[in-house]
Amino acid sequence: MESFIGQGIALVTPFTENGKVDFPALKRLLEHTKDVDYWVVSGTTAESATLTKDEKREILDFVKANNPTNKPIMFGIGSNNTADVIEKLETLDLSGVSAILSVCPYYVKPSQQGIIAHYTAIADASPLPILLYNVPGRTGVNMTVDTIVELSKHKNIFGVKDAGGDLTQAMRVISATPDDFLYISGDDALTVPIISVGGSGVITVLGNVLPQEFGSTVHNALSGNTKQATIQMSELLDYTDALFEEGNPVGVKTGLEIAGICKKHVRLPLVEGSELLQSKMSVMYEQIKISSRKSMFVSNFDARHAI
Repeated sequence: MESFIGQGIALVTPFTENGKVDFPALKRLLEHTKDVDYWVVSGTTAESATLTKDEKREILDFVKANNPTNKPIMFGIGSNNTADVIEKLETLDLSGVSAILSVCPYYVKPSQQGIIAHYTAIADASPLPILLYNVPGRTGVNMTVDTIVELSKHKNIFGVKDAGGDLTQAMRVISATPDDFLYISGDDALTVPIISVGGSGVITVLGNVLPQEFGSTVHNALSGNTKQATIQMSELLDYTDALFEEGNPVGVKTGLEIAGICKKHVRLPLVEGSELLQSKMSVMYEQIKISSRKSMFVSNFDARHAI
C-alpha cells in the first residue's frame, strides 16, 4: 500500500456558527492540503463521534467530488461493536475509497485475544484493506506488539496507525512484521524518530494547518535526511504541543481559524479554544511562516509537487 506512505491528513470537519457542516470551508481545507499524500476522512480529528451517518456520507462524497488529482482517500469506520463495523463495511458505498482506518474497540477494554478476534472478523468482511488504529489514550487499551504482529499476517490488514507514543513498541513492531506492513505514526511529534527506525510516515493533525512545512519534514525523514528533518521538527514542536493543549481538534481548529481556512467551531462536549490559546498560536504561526519564507522547510517534497 505505497499510496499511504508519507503525510496523510486527518481532516477536520469545519462547522458553521449554528453547528452545520461548513462545506465551503471544507473545500478551502482540501485546496490548502492538496499537495499531501492522502486524506483521512471521518477520523478522530473529524469529530466523527458527533457526526450523523448522513453527515459522514455527505462529507465523504464532497471530498471525493473535490479530488481532481485522485488522491488516495482513507475512511474511518470503527466501533466497540464488531457487528456494527461489519454492517457498515458491507452496506456503505465505499467507491472512491482506497482503505479503511478502524480504531481499536474503545470503552469496553477487550483482551488482546478479543482485539485479534475483532479485527480478524472485520478484515474478513471488508471489501477494502484495513489499517489498524492503536490509540490507548482514547480507547483505554493498548494493542501489544504480539497482537499487532499476529494481525499483520492477515492478507487484508496492511498496517497500523500507532498513537501510543512508545518508540520502543514501534521498533519491536517494525522489526517483527513484513517489510510491506506499514507502521504509521499517530503522534506528530514522534514522526521523525518513528520514520528513522523504519516507519512509513504519519497521519497528522498538524498537517491540516501546515501541510507544506510538515510535509517537507516528513519527506526529508523518509529520504534519510534525518538531521534536516529533526531541525525542521524542532521548529514545529512548540506549535504541535499547543495544538493539543486544550484537546483535539480544539487546537487545530484554532490554528485553522488563524490561517483563514475555517472557524474554530466545535460540537459539544468540546468547546472552542480559548483566546489565550489563540493568541499564543498566532505568534507561533507567524514565526513558523517566517522560517518557511527563509527556506527552512525545503525537501524533495517541494520538488515532487513542483509544476
